[in-house]
Amino acid sequence: MFGYIIINKDEMKIKDYNTYHAFYCGLCHTLRKQYGIRGQMTLSFDMTFLLVLLSGLYEPKTRQGVEKCLVHPLEKHPYYINKCSEYVADMNLLLTYYKCLDDWHDEHRYSRYAYAGCLKKAMQTIHRKYPDKCVSIAETLKAIEHCEKDRETDIDKMAGHFGKVMEEIFACRHDEWEETLRVMGFYLGKFIYLADAYEDIEKDLKEQNYNPLLSRFGETDFETECRRLLTMMISECSRRFELLPIIEYTDILRNVLYSGVWYRFDLATEKRKKEREQSQEKNNVRSV
Repeated sequence: MFGYIIINKDEMKIKDYNTYHAFYCGLCHTLRKQYGIRGQMTLSFDMTFLLVLLSGLYEPKTRQGVEKCLVHPLEKHPYYINKCSEYVADMNLLLTYYKCLDDWHDEHRYSRYAYAGCLKKAMQTIHRKYPDKCVSIAETLKAIEHCEKDRETDIDKMAGHFGKVMEEIFACRHDEWEETLRVMGFYLGKFIYLADAYEDIEKDLKEQNYNPLLSRFGETDFETECRRLLTMMISECSRRFELLPIIEYTDILRNVLYSGVWYRFDLATEKRKKEREQSQEKNNVRSV
């Protein structure tokens, strides 16, 4: 379920993109420092959003630097790191670990099982740092697994489970903003779960994998209804975001919440539309 909390680069100012990318590189830097190359390989754009969000909210002292890396070996590039970077790096690795186990459970991909094994030592460190959070997330993911096995058809229930996972990840401190961050993470998690189900539905249908939207697939208003549900989720998330006293990085964060999160949904919708048109053209030719 990675790759949904991303920017819309076409709608972003150059200076904002450079700032966003510097946080992304900073997260990469922190993952390598804390967990080596194996940790660095878990890097995702999704958690960069959380890092920018927490940095804007708590305004920690941010250190700027430049460095070369394996991806950019010929030139130095800027990076930003602060106190929030360590927490987000831990959550990034935690999510990757459980995503690997989920891929193993669903598709029996040995490469993902092996990678999860490589991350086990790092997970032990994270569990010692955030025992309650790790237990809560593990229990919720286990609940998702059981529901999938039982072929649960309640879409809101399934999306709500993943919402609880993201709720725990967004709540990095016990303070006055914890509840707002929790609700924001909850609805963003529901959005991610539903968007992922929407995008994968043909693949899941073909491979007979679980998908909570299968019972509705094929209905004439399927895409419209999915967009309505997703709009409700991201609207609630964005409403909570606007309650936070964030001054810096707001353009970046709004770019993600109001535009970037829709990129893959729109891509999947357009793909289905073209496939339907091509199928209709073939049928017309055959009828002639």
